[in-house]
Amino acid sequence: MRITQVHANNRKQAFEVHSRSGSYVFPYSQVRPSATRDDRIVELHVDPEMGREGFVYQLESGREGAVHIDHVLEYNRDPSYMADQLLYELTMQAKEAFEASALSTREIARRLGTSPTQLYRLLDPTNSRKSLKQLLALLGLLGCEVDVVVRSQRPRKTIRLSLTRDRRRA
Repeated sequence: MRITQVHANNRKQAFEVHSRSGSYVFPYSQVRPSATRDDRIVELHVDPEMGREGFVYQLESGREGAVHIDHVLEYNRDPSYMADQLLYELTMQAKEAFEASALSTREIARRLGTSPTQLYRLLDPTNSRKSLKQLLALLGLLGCEVDVVVRSQRPRKTIRLSLTRDRRRA
């Protein structure tokens, strides 16, 4: 995601980050070095060297800092970003389990009902257009236990689903 504009809002003590998908607020307290009333931001711009996916700021004291858009999205708990992070983490776990597995690539693909090429796409951490269902099936096939916990932001309700494979049958 590319940043289109970034502004320093000293009243809110936060950066205002704008992209095509929305605007986000990112507090000064989340960055190091942090801006204060005695050490204000004198220069701020979207960094082309970061592929416009980050911004750089300079304080009156001469200290500089940089922030990547991922930090802003994580702080704001952007739903799309959080879903991509979950998919990435599950993929990395599947990749580890795949490498440690005694099963061949063809055997795993056969059991999943897919091709080896599609299996490699499923294990590719940069591919964010994969099926969560297939990824969970792969993890189960590789003997991994996946727990899904859904917590309400209000502390009243927690739902816990456990997708496990009975190890006694394996």
